[in-house]
Amino acid sequence: MTFAGALAALTLLPLGALAHLRMSHPSMYGFNVSYHTFDYDNRPEVPLQYYNFNQWWFHNHLNYPPHDGDVFEFPAGGSATIEIGCNKGWTSYFASDDGRTDLRDGSGKCCGGDAPPASVHAANFNDVAGCGIGIVDKANVHDIKPEDFAIFSANHTCPWFTENVFHVPADMPACSQGVCHCAWFWIHSPNSGGMQMFMNAFKCKITNTKPTAKKIGKPQLARRCGHDPVLNRDGDPKNCTVGAKQPLYWLQNERNNMFEGYYDPPFYNGLYGYKNGAQDDIFVDEQGNYEGSSGGSTTTTTKAAAQATTTTTKAATTTTTAKSNSTPVNNDGNVQSGPSTSSSSSSSNSNSNTSSPNTLASSGKNKHCTKRSTNKKRKRDLIKDGKKAHKKKSGGLSSLFS
Repeated sequence: MTFAGALAALTLLPLGALAHLRMSHPSMYGFNVSYHTFDYDNRPEVPLQYYNFNQWWFHNHLNYPPHDGDVFEFPAGGSATIEIGCNKGWTSYFASDDGRTDLRDGSGKCCGGDAPPASVHAANFNDVAGCGIGIVDKANVHDIKPEDFAIFSANHTCPWFTENVFHVPADMPACSQGVCHCAWFWIHSPNSGGMQMFMNAFKCKITNTKPTAKKIGKPQLARRCGHDPVLNRDGDPKNCTVGAKQPLYWLQNERNNMFEGYYDPPFYNGLYGYKNGAQDDIFVDEQGNYEGSSGGSTTTTTKAAAQATTTTTKAATTTTTAKSNSTPVNNDGNVQSGPSTSSSSSSSNSNSNTSSPNTLASSGKNKHCTKRSTNKKRKRDLIKDGKKAHKKKSGGLSSLFS
């Protein structure tokens, strides 16, 4: 099929098939998993929702590790660029994609310049909810538990662009065994398509560390504390989690740590205390306490945490970790489109149906949903892409974009 034909077919696909995104780098678990690897579509770009633990954890790619030596590098005090696309064809790693076709068009957008905002589950650029990068200092992947990951960097404009810059705290310590494990996490806006979460895990290491590097504290649950412009709900800085925060595990059959409603998801942005850029508040002193806290309290906030609760901004930053060989794009905090040079090549418990302890109290019936769009078409799209979207797709046009 020609590229033009593929684009024409793309317009016929349902929204849920359009808005599949993945990280691309050889350090990934499941980097080369294709549409045919599993008895269901478990490519890295396929979203995760209503899965059992072994299906969503590491995207069920634990048996598809990267090659030895394929480790992603994050320089302490610097930044690294992670490529995200609708599939590998939209990244510099297109040659290892099933189609082996370079789909990039110079726009710098993760699914191409002609793709609608719905391709990233957003109504527009300002509706992008942000991504987080977590790390755990364990070399043996089978020793890792969900609560071990600590989010050390967030990008509030992710994943609008192919290349997404993640800034690294200057005090990050080296991996004690030479290699760590990291993961890219994303939960999107509820304003476009069915709800889900995304997780792609990979081997990583911290470089450029200094002798005074600090220890990352034990990650705690993130708490909703920022201003919510969608629901016009004021933030509460006192509700912010102080220090290192876990990823947001949400909308699965088991092992969730977030229990927000389907139309009110948690995000990797100021709404949950993840500031844009390096998470510099994740470190503890020799006594194991966070700066400004008492005994490691997670209910009082430092000035830095309070600042993280403001409405997400798209402030422009610069980076020297990636180069561009295509048309420049003003991506407000990300780099121009083109290949990155920043990196080298359990038991399960069912979750509860109780309300999340991490959300702010709200008054009035169905407060979380009253200001969402509730037209019939949107509801049909959300329900269609919801609980049914995780089932195996029956071939057809979706295989064109494996």
